[in-house]
Amino acid sequence: MSFASRKSYQQLNRHVNSVQDGERRARADSSSRQLAVSHDDAYTYALRVAYLHYLLQPKTKRKQWVPAPKPPPRTHTSNIGDLVKEFVPGNSSSVKLPHNFRGPLEKRIERVIMGAERTPGFNDAAVKKTFAQAYTAFTEQSFRKNIDKERKVEPLVLIFYSAATKACSLGHEPGDDSWKLLVDRHLALFVRLLANILRDQGHERDKPELMSRLTTLEKKLLTNDQNLFIDTGQNSGNTIEVIVPLSYDVKDMPMVQAVARIFGLSHSDVQSHIDAQRQNWTEEAALKDLKAYQHRLNSNMSGALRSQDFDVDEAYQEWKKAEAPFLSQMMLEILTAQPELARRSTTFSAPSDKPLPSSPTSAHAEDRAYSDLGRALSNPNRSSMYGIDNVLSLGSMSLDDTSSIRTVDEANYTFIPPEPREFLKIIATYALEFDAMHDGEAEESSLFSKQSMDLLTELCVRWRIPQFTRLVVFLEVAARRFTDTLFTVIDLDNAFELVKIPPPEVKKPPHIYLYNETLATIDRSKWTLSDYAIYQQTLYTLNEALLRDLYDTLMHCYEPKPPSAGPAIHVLTNHIFNDPSFSQKEEDSVAFARTLESGLREQAALVYRGFLDAEVPQSQQDWNFSHVVELGKSVVKLCERIKKRYKNNPEILGVNPLTVLVETMFPNFEDDAHELIRKIVQVAQSRGEELPLQDGFDLYKELVEIRAIHRSSLPSRPFTFDIEELLVDFVWRWIQNAEARAEEFVEEAIKQDQFQVRGHGPGHISLDSERHSHSIIDVFQLFHQTADQIFQLEWDNDVHHARFMTALSKIFANSIAKYCEIVDQRFVKEMDTPRPNEKEAAAVTQTTQGRFMQYAKDAWNTKEKIEPFQFYPESLVKLNNIEWAMQELDKLEKSMNVDACADILEKVDGPRRQVRRPAKYVFTIKIVEAEELKACDPNGTSDPYVVLVDEYQKRLHKTRIIMRSLNPRWDESVDVTVSGPLNIVATIWDYDTFGDHDFVGRTSLKLDPIHFSDYLPREFWLDLDTQGRILLRVSMEGERDDIQFYFGKAFRHLKRTERDMVRKITDKLTRHINTSLSYEALRGLLGRNLASQVNSFFKRSSTLPQLTNDEIENALQSLFTYFNENFATMKETLTDATMVAVMTRLWKEVLMAIEALVVPPLSEKPSNQRPLNQRELDVVYKWLELLFEFFNARDEDGEVLGVPAEVLKSPKYHELASLNYFYFESTESLIRISERMAAATAQRQQAQLQGQMSSNRLSAPAKLGTSLSGAHAGPAFASMGTIRRGKSIMMSRNLGTMRRAKEEKRKEAQADPSDDMILRILRMRPEAAGYLKERHRQKERMAAAAAAAMIVRQSVSQGWNSAGGGFGRGGIPRR
Repeated sequence: MSFASRKSYQQLNRHVNSVQDGERRARADSSSRQLAVSHDDAYTYALRVAYLHYLLQPKTKRKQWVPAPKPPPRTHTSNIGDLVKEFVPGNSSSVKLPHNFRGPLEKRIERVIMGAERTPGFNDAAVKKTFAQAYTAFTEQSFRKNIDKERKVEPLVLIFYSAATKACSLGHEPGDDSWKLLVDRHLALFVRLLANILRDQGHERDKPELMSRLTTLEKKLLTNDQNLFIDTGQNSGNTIEVIVPLSYDVKDMPMVQAVARIFGLSHSDVQSHIDAQRQNWTEEAALKDLKAYQHRLNSNMSGALRSQDFDVDEAYQEWKKAEAPFLSQMMLEILTAQPELARRSTTFSAPSDKPLPSSPTSAHAEDRAYSDLGRALSNPNRSSMYGIDNVLSLGSMSLDDTSSIRTVDEANYTFIPPEPREFLKIIATYALEFDAMHDGEAEESSLFSKQSMDLLTELCVRWRIPQFTRLVVFLEVAARRFTDTLFTVIDLDNAFELVKIPPPEVKKPPHIYLYNETLATIDRSKWTLSDYAIYQQTLYTLNEALLRDLYDTLMHCYEPKPPSAGPAIHVLTNHIFNDPSFSQKEEDSVAFARTLESGLREQAALVYRGFLDAEVPQSQQDWNFSHVVELGKSVVKLCERIKKRYKNNPEILGVNPLTVLVETMFPNFEDDAHELIRKIVQVAQSRGEELPLQDGFDLYKELVEIRAIHRSSLPSRPFTFDIEELLVDFVWRWIQNAEARAEEFVEEAIKQDQFQVRGHGPGHISLDSERHSHSIIDVFQLFHQTADQIFQLEWDNDVHHARFMTALSKIFANSIAKYCEIVDQRFVKEMDTPRPNEKEAAAVTQTTQGRFMQYAKDAWNTKEKIEPFQFYPESLVKLNNIEWAMQELDKLEKSMNVDACADILEKVDGPRRQVRRPAKYVFTIKIVEAEELKACDPNGTSDPYVVLVDEYQKRLHKTRIIMRSLNPRWDESVDVTVSGPLNIVATIWDYDTFGDHDFVGRTSLKLDPIHFSDYLPREFWLDLDTQGRILLRVSMEGERDDIQFYFGKAFRHLKRTERDMVRKITDKLTRHINTSLSYEALRGLLGRNLASQVNSFFKRSSTLPQLTNDEIENALQSLFTYFNENFATMKETLTDATMVAVMTRLWKEVLMAIEALVVPPLSEKPSNQRPLNQRELDVVYKWLELLFEFFNARDEDGEVLGVPAEVLKSPKYHELASLNYFYFESTESLIRISERMAAATAQRQQAQLQGQMSSNRLSAPAKLGTSLSGAHAGPAFASMGTIRRGKSIMMSRNLGTMRRAKEEKRKEAQADPSDDMILRILRMRPEAAGYLKERHRQKERMAAAAAAAMIVRQSVSQGWNSAGGGFGRGGIPRR
């Protein structure tokens, strides 16, 4: 492209503006003059072109039959018998038919009769008739036998000839011999059929003579006859093609008919117009039009596009150059249709490839050009009528009247109108209207029907309209119809597709410049100025119209079934805005967006007012939450519908309908909803009614959904009101109702439970998952359903949610406490119920004599086999329930995300908690042991148990019974919640199976939060009012409204209940353990060899006889048998985990029994217990080894079936194992070791206290001091052992913390060895009495120093009783 072409776009707008503003200088008439085209003029010129198309179309040819000259008549066969004898003699075997020939022959004849024979010539009706006549004769039984026997051809030929004669003679007058020729033909066909059958059966080689004779006979019969392939009904001749002459009838003119339909005229009217103008609308006139157009084109005259019509000269020259071959081809088509037009000129010869002159020169040149054209047309060797396109130019051809064309400037055409573009636009308008009214004739995605498009294309060809003009006219017409609201946006999109998508390829494209191009591919610099200006103006017009249409459409977008805005947006985006000829002003876009947004806001407000009127009653007294919910649902439903509708294109020309809807509707709804809820609550309060909880929850869900849409659409604008604060009371009401129902539900669940294993029958072995009963399942289902109700709300306030979970945890903890209390009571009652063998002894023990007899019997039974205890399955199921409850509670703790809730509340309430005194306190009282109790039984022992009551005589706890002991150890704990000082009384009773229980002793203790202000545990040896004393370990925690605290309480309840149940079970077995592992049993084992020992003494042997391992093991055999029988009973019901817990507790009882056998309890007083000798100690440790292997039972593969070894190797086990190292050390050595260990312990305590002072922590030291109020509660600290801090409620809040605390305790015991065992050994050494007393005073001083240091640290860090400090009333530290 030249420099002028490259500058075309810069100059184009200037030219277009000058055209639009009328400032451009006058153009030639062909482009500047606007002609008003009438209906009749448009019709006339359209008809002319359509008629010319009919004249120039390729002439139709048809086939015509020309009969051949008749051949001379021949005589028919007169004597068929002689002919057969001559050609088919039957005496030779070589000419006989093959065997079984008759069957195939009959089948072939049947096929001929049915018309199924494919061989040519057999489908004639007369032939079928003859064969049918012969078939009747051939199928006679006698003839069949003769043919099968003789196998001769002569009978077949003769019989067929007779049948053909009979069939062909029917219907002919006597004396008419014309039918006799058909007999010869039919017979020849039969002979051919025989030969074909023989050939198909493969008899050409074995019957050559027969085949030759049949062929000869066939030829003889066909002598001077027609071919067998030609039907007999035709005469011989030739078929030739002849040109069908033009009828000049409208019914043969499809394009003329299309014109008639478009302009609404009848065929007769059009026919009369054509007949009147036939002399003028001729091929010659068309040729003159082309020649005149060519002359004006070459001369740059009006009547054709001129250089002034184009922006750049290159475009004009390119178009002009492309017109020359089109004109040549069109002239050639005319001369092809009317060759005589070429012969009217001079007929001298000239080379056919001589080019025509490019401009008019002389008549000689014109005549010569016509002569060359005529020669080319008459050349028989040319391949097509367009064979001369490349060598012949008709540009110089002129007719006789060219002088008039040159002299007159006005274009005067026959077929070309004065303003072709205007005429094309009017005719296209009419065609579009007609096709719109007749949708069936047009394709679905096309503007015009095929007939209309063919007509418009032919008009462009004859009027020499370029492709870009043609397409711009189509778009202009479509735009006019759209602006007149006669077109839809879909139709307009189809119009754009028509002008932008290339037309389908055709074999012979029309003679239109750039016909295969589209407006999208044609360079705009090649357009005429008027086309570009009109196209640009059309785009601006359509932009305004489409924006109006889009605005009207979007004003209905909030309706249930709105019209689609997609087509308008598609046309604007893809066809208007993206077009390089269209430039959109930014201010116009902003103005439209502002107008559209304003209109959408009005529509959104109207829709919301409609929702409000439809959903909310007029009277406030009739309002309820359902009205707010329905109003919200209507709003949300509309928003979801709008969001879904515009999800692919959320913004429309800079406006988001969803955002406008939310910005308009949501604030109104939020204000109205807030007011409605407030009014509804006020009305309900004035009536004294409570609103339904479910209504409140439904309202919350709806409001939350609306708020989510609000936040996503309006992130910078906060929601009008706090939904959670407004509706939080509904959740608290629901939680209160749940709390009221929980306790009753637990009681009812226990009442309905039979506590049976949930198996499938007597022989079914239940799984562990089936060994707990329905009551605990129902309780935890209640817990989960309660928590799920809160979870399903998805409460969007973390602080509220954490408080909800805290309240629920309190309900769960109380429910579990209630469940544990009831189940434990039932368990104790079942375990204490006398078994049948115990009932038999009841009658005997009613008298004193009977009582002594029972004691004697019991003493004797210790030497006999002891029957296993009869455990009730329902009792063991209760223990399974507690174990399963701990697992489920741990899952519930994780699902409620307890730690996260605690962290949230700690951030919110942490500062306030530090200055707030707890309203309640939880004292944990552990009943450890007692010493030197009064003996109440005739055997010199007691069966003691402790009952704790408060000052109001409310029972707080009852321990288990320790059989036959004056120094019992219970190790049982109980929690007591107080809000102020409380006195408790501990009473020890002696258990009797029958009759009243005996009083052993009583003591009391005051639980005052002031005295435990440091929250450190203390031990109290309390003297009984009779004799002996009891050890209580007391610690205090502040009652906290904390989710972790409540879960800790729940886990502690479950763990203590499990521990008490396990202890109750093991207590039934402890009696035999103590008996089997007693000093009496050890003495009895060693006394069995008394005779051997005496003999050894008299013989003065230096060694005593040794016990064998079997003898030592047999001493425990009764215990092992007793264990196995009881374990077998329990294994049927208990789960594996519970069974391990029972065995672990039994192992602890075993260790305690062995410990009591080896050393006395820890005390500052000397003991009367005798130490064991080496032999006795060896036996005891052998027993310990055997019992370890028994409890750690393994199968053949080494898999542990009992208690794992790491569980059996407890701190107590390690203490016993280490005892052997010190047991026989001298007293002095033991004292030195004890002093070193005590000094190391004191150093650790001092370092720990200093670390606590430096870090300002409130935790307790490892070794705890005396109480500040020891004078009020008895001796403050008289224990000789080490006190480790007990497990707090917070350390028991889930199974994880409980396992970690247990592991830490184990590690602490191993890493912090104490001298307790050494002190217990020293109790059996009378010479160590002074050291024991000194150690007691030393420990008291250490404890007092630790307590004083703690008080000093608290006073320094928090101040003494300051108003804003950390101490509350009575000096209790606030936590």
